[in-house]
Amino acid sequence: MTDTCARLTDDKRNRLGRIAFRAWRRGFREADLVLGPFTDQVGPTLTDAELDDFEALLAQDDDHELYAWIIESRTTPDAYDTPLLGKIRAFMRAHVAAAVAEGAG
Repeated sequence: MTDTCARLTDDKRNRLGRIAFRAWRRGFREADLVLGPFTDQVGPTLTDAELDDFEALLAQDDDHELYAWIIESRTTPDAYDTPLLGKIRAFMRAHVAAAVAEGAG
């Protein structure tokens, strides 16, 4: 357990648990492979406002649309084009680059 995780309040730990469940089980594997690891690795460092933005993104029913916003193949509506989405995009680029460097793809 990291120091950051050890310092989480019970409320934040529970909130992150609910977010992680939704992030890992989108129903669209490509989205799962970005949002799940992002939640696990970056989630504990997010502010409450960023968690609010994350929950709003995860409330989107169309996983293909959400993934398109992440990879920037479709225009993101202003309400979802937040600094948090920028963090997810940066994580995705680094995550994919690391997987490719290890021989994936």
